[in-house]
Amino acid sequence: MSYCSAIENMQPESRKALHKKYHDHHYGFPIHDDNELFGRLVMEINQAGLSWETILKKEDGFRKAYDNFDIQKVSSYTETDRERLLNDPGIIRNRLKVNAAIENAKTIAGLQEEFGSFEKWLEHHHPKTLPEWMKLFKKTFKFTGGEIVNEFLMSIGYLKGSHDENCLIYQKVLEHEPMWNKG
Repeated sequence: MSYCSAIENMQPESRKALHKKYHDHHYGFPIHDDNELFGRLVMEINQAGLSWETILKKEDGFRKAYDNFDIQKVSSYTETDRERLLNDPGIIRNRLKVNAAIENAKTIAGLQEEFGSFEKWLEHHHPKTLPEWMKLFKKTFKFTGGEIVNEFLMSIGYLKGSHDENCLIYQKVLEHEPMWNKG
């Protein structure tokens, strides 16, 4: 069952509304802000082993804990910041995931210096197949397995599959020129 059709069957309405907001306004739409791209990567990494609903419920906590996903700030986090994050009940308190967020911010800061932006780095490597993207992400970032890479790239419009073609949002995504439609 696709994410599109799964939402229709969700109960209660509050749960359905949480997913519908993400599905209708974020999932599959291109992101052109590096901090938001980093934020989506942090959230996808944190979803590993958990439900997406858990992550959606904690999104505000992640934003607060990680300085609104400010790459420059997160890349300069100290050991004190790590400990603060590991004690923050508003996020997923997993040492590997916290460390990945900080290390990936440092990596993205380097990519920004080299390519001008994280988005330009992604564009530089487009188009790729999922296995090629997986290999690149594994070489470049921490804690980025196949499912994380797939969901991250689908969620930002680099890989097709975020919406069924009969989903009402599919056409809206196409209007925003996702990268999978440019390959």
